[in-house]
Amino acid sequence: MSSPSTSAVETSVHPLDQLDTAEVTRTREILVESGLVADTTRFAYLGLLEPTKAALYSPAAGTPERRVRVMLWDAAASSSLDVVVSLTSGEILTSTTLDPARDGQLPVLLEEFEIIEEVLAVDPQWIASLAARGLTPDKVRVAPLSAGVFDYPNEEGKRLLRGLGFVQHHPEDHAWAHPIDGLVAFVDVERRQVDFLLDDGPVPVPEVNGNYTDPQISGPLREDLKPIEITQPEGPSFTMDGNHLTWAGWDLRVGFDAREGVVLHQLHFSDQGRRRPVIHRASISEMVVPYGDPSPYRSWQNYFDSGEYLVGRDANSLRLGCDCLGEITYLSPIVADDFGNPRTIDNGICIHEEDAGVLWKHTDEWAGSNEVRRNRRLVVSFFTTVGNYDYGFYWYLYLDGTIEFEAKATGIVFTAALPDNTYEYASEIAPGLGAPYHQHLFSARLDMMVDGERNRVEELDMVRLPKGPGNPHGNAFTQKHTALTRESEAVRDADGTKARVWHISNPDSLNYVGKPVGYTLYPENSATLAMAEDSSIAARAAFATHHLWVTRHAEEERYAAGDFVNQHSGGAGLPSYVAADRDIDGEDIVLWHTFGLTHFPRPEDWPIMPVDTTGFALKPHGFFDSNPTLNVPATTPGHCATECGH
Repeated sequence: MSSPSTSAVETSVHPLDQLDTAEVTRTREILVESGLVADTTRFAYLGLLEPTKAALYSPAAGTPERRVRVMLWDAAASSSLDVVVSLTSGEILTSTTLDPARDGQLPVLLEEFEIIEEVLAVDPQWIASLAARGLTPDKVRVAPLSAGVFDYPNEEGKRLLRGLGFVQHHPEDHAWAHPIDGLVAFVDVERRQVDFLLDDGPVPVPEVNGNYTDPQISGPLREDLKPIEITQPEGPSFTMDGNHLTWAGWDLRVGFDAREGVVLHQLHFSDQGRRRPVIHRASISEMVVPYGDPSPYRSWQNYFDSGEYLVGRDANSLRLGCDCLGEITYLSPIVADDFGNPRTIDNGICIHEEDAGVLWKHTDEWAGSNEVRRNRRLVVSFFTTVGNYDYGFYWYLYLDGTIEFEAKATGIVFTAALPDNTYEYASEIAPGLGAPYHQHLFSARLDMMVDGERNRVEELDMVRLPKGPGNPHGNAFTQKHTALTRESEAVRDADGTKARVWHISNPDSLNYVGKPVGYTLYPENSATLAMAEDSSIAARAAFATHHLWVTRHAEEERYAAGDFVNQHSGGAGLPSYVAADRDIDGEDIVLWHTFGLTHFPRPEDWPIMPVDTTGFALKPHGFFDSNPTLNVPATTPGHCATECGH
């Protein structure tokens, strides 16, 4: 689309390396040289556009082109662009203009967090509404909340945020303790004006203390906890070469994306001299936080923290001994700020190994043996803050080939005034202070590659058998295998009453007993989306209405709720992917797994919420010919009261 630049960036050592500072800078330069960046242009997203599988795995393909995807918003021109840049050639490969009414809006910018407060600080209606409550804008913080798509008039095609106010008594005050209820502003951030103000009159502002480090509410710090020191005198058992991570038979590449956060690429396990692929790409492609409060001030609350707010961009810089404990290796990913300049998230990714309890153990009186081995796991994690909530994303790899993901939710629950305790859509967490019921729902995207690209999925159910011939005591039960052969058949829900799991196997690779090698996905059986089937949020977060979707691999199908989530009316992402009803039996497939928390807040969640967790596990199921951890040595006497093992 444009002539090659004379200063193209050389290809990195590996095509899946994270973008570095020079590449982000050069991407911006190419866009400026092409006339796509003005003073009013903002960068809503910038990230590596990964090579196709064909480009990565075909020796004949040569070195893949280094490409970057950029989303540009220009308020002055009312323009949204989706651009692909080649760092290899210095060219603009594609540039697509979006229609916000049809395609949705680009992600929320960090700059817009400030814009909504600036707009409301000078708006006469907002000032008057605050004055009626004895307040002024300088004492009020405004949460910049994504707008969704509803039947409010004159909103189509506008870039909107909705603002709820919270009183902040002093700069260190946690304003979430003081919600201003009965008042919400709908703000057009592109035109910097208030579209609509809903004000039903003053409601008493809760005045509880939300400052959780204040000794008045925390009390004196306890003195009965002795230090726990985790040391590895010989260093960690893993090695890092660039972003290539090797540990105890595992090897993989650690990526990072402004939207998804940590991405794991090319997970392999070496078994008896064979380096065997398991997953090509693993990420959390989307997460949504829908609220169940139907009041007009909060009925529109549903936030897509990945697609709208970019959890990777908002990642924390981690601190040794606080966020991560032990022998830590940090990676510092590079993202772009609103102006397209590189920003380093110092120590944004934490990599370490930790003890994981007993791996296996048996005391055998017949053989006179008493053996025990300890388990450990490799942890790749990051933490992100999105408004009031903080989330930890933890990927675990185990010695026995198990892969787990765990999300940790903490931070401050979203609050509302609750003058009495009769409201059926919120919990009273402190006197006069409520927290609406809500969910945290995640979608894991697992691009499977179990011993190769040709994989299939079976649903495994426990089946109870009635008494009868062959089962006189009624104790028999068996397992039913149902092949999911097309995308339409593979939209499934978990069922704990049937011990339902999903087995991913390779029909072309057989194990020691002649069965296809495989891995099994174990769900938590958590609730899916709680909202009505014909609601706006159900249309936009359709991925969260089922626990499992299986699709035929397509390079452009990356996100569970579609590419442009902000103010998209719905139907994008998984519903559109499976509409083709492609064959998935023995094909290159992607699993999409929904899991999460349904949160009915407790008083114990205030003023800061102890970590709550959710996740899933992928366990080898016929992938190995026997227990792959028989070669794990016994723990040395220096770490046990007596020697483990013989």
